[in-house]
Amino acid sequence: MSDLKEMIIRTMPNGKETLNEIKVLKKTGYDYSLEKGKVEKTINRLHRDNLKLIVSEIRNINENAKTFRLITKNEYLPVFQSGQYINLFVEIDGVRTSRPYSICSSNKQRAYYEITVARIQNGFVSDYFLDKVKVGDEFEANGPAGVFHFNPAFHNKNNVYIAGGSGITPFISMIKEVTESGLDRNIHLIYGCRDEDNILFKEELERIQNKHSNFKFSVILSETKQTYKGLKGFIDEKCIKNLIKDIKNKTYYICGPQIMNDFVVNELEKMNIKKSMIRREMFGSRQDIQNEPGWPKNLSGNETFKIKINDKKEIEAFSKDSLLTTLEKNGIRVNVCCRSGECSLCRVQLKKGKVFMPRGVLLRHADEKFGYIHSCKAYPITDIEICI
Repeated sequence: MSDLKEMIIRTMPNGKETLNEIKVLKKTGYDYSLEKGKVEKTINRLHRDNLKLIVSEIRNINENAKTFRLITKNEYLPVFQSGQYINLFVEIDGVRTSRPYSICSSNKQRAYYEITVARIQNGFVSDYFLDKVKVGDEFEANGPAGVFHFNPAFHNKNNVYIAGGSGITPFISMIKEVTESGLDRNIHLIYGCRDEDNILFKEELERIQNKHSNFKFSVILSETKQTYKGLKGFIDEKCIKNLIKDIKNKTYYICGPQIMNDFVVNELEKMNIKKSMIRREMFGSRQDIQNEPGWPKNLSGNETFKIKINDKKEIEAFSKDSLLTTLEKNGIRVNVCCRSGECSLCRVQLKKGKVFMPRGVLLRHADEKFGYIHSCKAYPITDIEICI
């Protein structure tokens, strides 16, 4: 006990007796000063904000996709719900940016996280991962986040997973959790891909299906060879009804590109599936934002506008680039996690000018009232001024 603290206690009523009791407790009682910092350590163990990750293994999935196993040297990996993601930070040619990647390993072990990266057209980060990242490379990441996971209080134990392309990744973790733990939950995965070459995890999913009666796996391809004998077309009302005989009393989870996401939701609504039984995972921003409904018809996406920041710095931006992307390209860091308009960490205040915001942006009432926008989903359509 410090001298100052002892002096203050001594001046209080019964101070002398209190000091004597403290002296006795120090000899015979539990020393709670040993617990100092324990709460923070416990929270960090479960919900660490910043992770230091190392690539320990890389596996080829196909010609355009790889799985990266990420470990940590000196920290615990936080727990996560199957279906959640980590936001991984990278620095490429002087540009610091990030991408959210779903964890595709089981949440029943925490020795490592696994993410799977598939190449996308003009993919700034996906190309970097697939062409340059090697075992031993280190990265920073935000801790697990996201609300796309099973909730026993609200969701039915009979689940239909509908995936498109690399949107399969969160479902891999969810499937592993159920099958490896023997959970009382039934899953039918409907997986839409362009062609056979782009199917991810096919052998693994077939192996799980052969071993576990509560998991079914269906693939439907939109572009196929004449010799292909499997399901062809799109995941529409007819396809879903043919595969899922009893469409009621099920929770539907959807993850894939925006255009596929919207299409499937519309088909489910045609079937009178309640909105409360449809769970959607936003899948980042679309590459062709100029084709998004509501985009100004007089803009092609290649226009440049001026962005004034905090009444000081001024930069230029293409209308097709999100405000967040433009800020990162100019070395201006904004807090970020989901990059899908949900988490609100990347908010900035729009002081002047106009931006285009696509569907799916979850602005809070306070954001709208005071002019805050999600920079990951805001595209300049005039000169603008913002406050960070």
